[in-house]
Amino acid sequence: MILDDNPYRQVGEPIPGKIVCVADHASNFVPEDIELGIDPALLETHIGYDIGTGGIADRLARRHAIPAHIACVSRLVCDLHRREDDAAVMPTSSDGHLIAGNIGADVEKRLAKYHRPYHEALASWLDDARPELIVALHSFTPSLETSDEERPWEVALLYNQDDSAAQHAIRLFGEEGLTVGNNEPYSGKELNATMDRHAEAHGRHYLTVEIRQDLITNEADQARWAAMIADIANRTALALKGV
Repeated sequence: MILDDNPYRQVGEPIPGKIVCVADHASNFVPEDIELGIDPALLETHIGYDIGTGGIADRLARRHAIPAHIACVSRLVCDLHRREDDAAVMPTSSDGHLIAGNIGADVEKRLAKYHRPYHEALASWLDDARPELIVALHSFTPSLETSDEERPWEVALLYNQDDSAAQHAIRLFGEEGLTVGNNEPYSGKELNATMDRHAEAHGRHYLTVEIRQDLITNEADQARWAAMIADIANRTALALKGV
């Protein structure tokens, strides 16, 4: 749920010059005053949030010294990983499902209550942290309801213009024996709003890590992935320094 009316929570204290984590789609919470007009069961699927990312972000912060800025509202209420002028910032459909309650709803009110506070707080947090690397954490469904195509990647790295960190991580995840996607199952050149704004625009290195959701549904798997991501993020940060 949303704590203290903030559409985000922050776990751990950043150490200036170290690694931090951002999880835009970590929550499926819908405030009581918003009626989406959907079967509530859909909130437990990839439509409502990025399954597993909240648990991994918490674990990164509490066990691996990688503090996290974590969303506390469903992407169906306000998609924090979209630009304000993107129609999908308050989606009216998702993977073939109509989000009827969002049709004609007040977009400006959602932006003012959720999107802007989230990103203003993130901007301030990152300015103070001056991170050497940002881990932007997401997950993807093994297959869409609107497609028969299976997604074979176990993990993927997304990027727009700056792939300097991503290329290191692609290699390192591959060395773990994983099937690694390069700008899959969609391209960061088309969908990279948060890192475009808070990383590339400021010359900050980042890893947008996408994990297949069936691999991170329980706490044990989330703990395993958190440890692997922490290790690879630290090794990537060292590589970027030329160490």
